[in-house]
Amino acid sequence: MSLSHDQVQAQLTGPGQLFEMEEIDGTGVRTWKHAPPDFRALLEMSRNHGDQVFLVYEDEHITFEEHFRRAAALARRLVDDYGVTKGDRVAVAMRNYPEWVISFSAVLATGAIAVPLNAWWTESELAYGVRDSGAKVLIADGERAPRLASTGVPMIVTRGEPPAGARAFADVLGEVPADAALPQVELAPDDPATIFYTSGTTGSPKGALGSHRNIGQAPMTVAYGLMRAVALSGKDVSQAASTRRITLLTVPLFHVTGCFSAMTTAMFSGGGLVLMYKWDPEQALRLIERERVTTMIGVPTNAWQLMSHPDFGKYDLSSLVNLGYGGAPAPPKLLERITTNLPDRAPSNGYGMTETSALAIGNGGADYRAKPDSIGLPSPVVDVRVVDPAGVELPPGEVGELCVRGPNVILGYWNKPEATAQTFVDGWLHTGDLARIDEDGFVYIVDRAKDMVIRGGENVYCAEVEAALFEHPAVDDAAVIGVPHDELGEEVGAVLRLTPGASVTPGELREFLSSRIAKFKIPVHYWFRDTELPRNPGGKILKTHLRREVLGL
Repeated sequence: MSLSHDQVQAQLTGPGQLFEMEEIDGTGVRTWKHAPPDFRALLEMSRNHGDQVFLVYEDEHITFEEHFRRAAALARRLVDDYGVTKGDRVAVAMRNYPEWVISFSAVLATGAIAVPLNAWWTESELAYGVRDSGAKVLIADGERAPRLASTGVPMIVTRGEPPAGARAFADVLGEVPADAALPQVELAPDDPATIFYTSGTTGSPKGALGSHRNIGQAPMTVAYGLMRAVALSGKDVSQAASTRRITLLTVPLFHVTGCFSAMTTAMFSGGGLVLMYKWDPEQALRLIERERVTTMIGVPTNAWQLMSHPDFGKYDLSSLVNLGYGGAPAPPKLLERITTNLPDRAPSNGYGMTETSALAIGNGGADYRAKPDSIGLPSPVVDVRVVDPAGVELPPGEVGELCVRGPNVILGYWNKPEATAQTFVDGWLHTGDLARIDEDGFVYIVDRAKDMVIRGGENVYCAEVEAALFEHPAVDDAAVIGVPHDELGEEVGAVLRLTPGASVTPGELREFLSSRIAKFKIPVHYWFRDTELPRNPGGKILKTHLRREVLGL
């Protein structure tokens, strides 16, 4: 007998269950009662997984015990050699190396605030992050170290030659003792823990100040989403919970999806985390086969490119049972492609932001197949509502700004009280995303409020037009933008990358779209690119770059 959503939630969140909830001090905000209260507690818990392999990078395999000892040893060095104390900021700037995870763990174990810097940033952008956060120490890889040398901040360098005055990571770490212990520090759930910089698609990046509570709650939210999908399918939840997940991480650790949806979840559950130097679909296929990967986490583009690769059928992908993605709109066509290429697998779509510590709303299993254009239901500890410009809550079906409340919502923006007051109102995060909620509570992202095209007074939601374009077999990637027009204000334009070997004309596309979306939504202008569309590390298309490229704006 299939269970309803309410029945599943009651079963999973009942008294004494792993996902039992409790309220925070009469605020109305619910938390996972049994979540780690702070990162140190999560790190200590991870040690229980002992000799299980935690991190895989190329031919390197690091166990949970080895990770704990190295993190503890580095934490001691940060305190003893660099004078790091609770509340100090320590920046981490590197690719997805094992040292990223070790450094992040060590920084938080000292009570300091970890500042993961965007490894794609230029020298001036990195300097901005260091200056804005007030970092006391930098931990970088050899590729980024030269770009950070001008900051004058003490630096520890791995996987490369340290610049003058910097020290090598291995030298700082020294001999790692078997009885390595964390330095003593008192932590509370509301203590600041992280500063992740927002993607900056609509302006200069803001430092999102996260708490230890945010970190502890994140893996529980991911785990609940997985168990909800299993329970709704009528399968044994306990058996699913005991199955070890090996996750291929296709996005950067400096993005909350990589850090919270993948890394801290692996620490919490005892799963393995397979790291890549950079995203490459063929390398991903090899790793899935070699490491018996069960889960791939990334953005929709990763799943799309994996299945589009000409060698897709040459690899053994039988271990891969879950494809999770978020961070950008997932076209319904993607689900169709997954169903065709990987039948009986469990794709899932999720919604989250830097400001929600990654996942807040999720759609998986039968729900995703039934409503592929929805981002799903909010986690039980998350409240959502849609409001009009005056902040009045709208009824089901109406489009407005999505607001979120929960224990995953960050403390605010670092040193930006005005931006904090504007975005966080009466405990609610105003996301800037336009959404609607149906009668069943499922959430649908319509567009970014600032990304919407207004044509002659009519709202055109770019995500809807992009999803329709993806239906065409010749379209491999698509971005819809507004094109200035004297009479209408804006017209609709589309920047496309076609599937290799395919061809299509603007006229053919207009004809194709005419039966799918209203006439005023159909792009009037088309640009075709041979190269990939520019994206930020979170998978969002950089439309400001595209507008500048094709329109000179």
